[in-house]
Amino acid sequence: MATEERTIDRKARMQLDPVPLPYRDPKERIKDFNECSPGFSVEQAMAEAARCIQCARPACVEACPLDNNIPLALSYIEQGEFVKAAEVYRATNPMPEVCGRVCPPESTCAGACVLNKRGKRVETCALEAFVADYQRETVGVPLPEKAPPTGKRVAVVGGGPAGLAAAEDLAKAGHEVTVYEAKPAPGGLLVYGIPNFKLDKSIVRWKVDWLNDLGIRFVLNVRIGEDLTLDDLVDKEGYDAVFVGTGAEVEARMKVPGEDLEGVYSSLDFLMRANVPPELLPEDKRERPRVGRHVAVIGGGDTATDCLRTAIRLGAERVVCYYRRTEAEMPGNSEERHHAEEEGAEFVYLTAPVAFLDRDGDGKVDAMRMIRMELGEPDESGRRRPVPIEGSEYEVEVDNVVLAIGFWPDPLIGETTPGLETRKWGLLVVDEETGQTSRPEIFAGGDNVTGPALVNAALAAGKRAAAAINDYLNGSSA
Repeated sequence: MATEERTIDRKARMQLDPVPLPYRDPKERIKDFNECSPGFSVEQAMAEAARCIQCARPACVEACPLDNNIPLALSYIEQGEFVKAAEVYRATNPMPEVCGRVCPPESTCAGACVLNKRGKRVETCALEAFVADYQRETVGVPLPEKAPPTGKRVAVVGGGPAGLAAAEDLAKAGHEVTVYEAKPAPGGLLVYGIPNFKLDKSIVRWKVDWLNDLGIRFVLNVRIGEDLTLDDLVDKEGYDAVFVGTGAEVEARMKVPGEDLEGVYSSLDFLMRANVPPELLPEDKRERPRVGRHVAVIGGGDTATDCLRTAIRLGAERVVCYYRRTEAEMPGNSEERHHAEEEGAEFVYLTAPVAFLDRDGDGKVDAMRMIRMELGEPDESGRRRPVPIEGSEYEVEVDNVVLAIGFWPDPLIGETTPGLETRKWGLLVVDEETGQTSRPEIFAGGDNVTGPALVNAALAAGKRAAAAINDYLNGSSA
């Protein structure tokens, strides 16, 4: 291995200064939906990778759900062996160009880097994206060798990260794989949730084309549980096993007056309409969001931040995030909030809406009634519970509201599949190691099992389930 051929002076490396990741000027990037970072140059990537101290027990690998061999990849990058580095990532990660862009550094591999103690972490995510892009754009990504055809057929329900990862590994194993997707294009939240300024749609489109070339078939605009059931796939379509990776795209509701007023958007509806080309949207979603001067976003996660930055790009003059706790309790990525603030977004903490108002009587939201909060004792999440302050209500004028307060899986799969065990909010019950459900031929993984999580976790779940499905189809114990 490359790391075994050289002596590493760890003390000297720890003194090297970080190479800042290039980022477009806020005044320029808010004018379009293009990616905000052009990524590292060749020289910058090599210099940043050279800062890795090649830990004997790398915490970055332990923090990665996919077990990427990050030190080896960075060693190759340091030496200019970019394609070799990309191949290291692709050995464990089916989408390094995606993870390198959308995985929040602070809570994944980069966040675990021991150099964080000195405030000098290595930008492992950006380096992953760099080499994946380099390979794709220079020599291309070759198709892997496939095992001989097994004669077994597998249906993958849901074309998001978990489903695509499972489909890839099952196709490599020689099985015939068909992906069923409810929307007009595969990709799940990679297409319909994550904005273009974080992940260009062409990257997902390239991956889907590559999977097509691998022999995977895609059936679009078919919602399992409505157009077909899981039992239809097994009993009528003749699939030997099914993987369910339908994600968590049902949005939580606040259940306050005025939530159904015109101008109040759910976050995914808002992001889809703003970021996705019309031809990839369902016919009833093709009209762009109409934003006024003042847009309010309710919530504290990454989706809320995506909505803030999208509203700014749509032309809103004032965009404000309202969150019922303090910034310390916010679940979203702090770097993304920083980028949003650079672009002009405001954050108001310890306040929440109790009603959305139509003071003009025209059916459109034009104000919110808010109440101030204080933090009480911790709740089940470990965060201090927000407690309303009596008599603190006030009103805020708005032109639009975007609700980004959480997601749950579509309960339809559980409701239409006899014998399929579910738990709260429709989450599927599975064996944690294999993804096998209470129905032996049905496996599942990703957000529809765990609730909303990171892309890398969904990819890992899809790969684990694919290995278990392969064992199941070969007659081994799943």
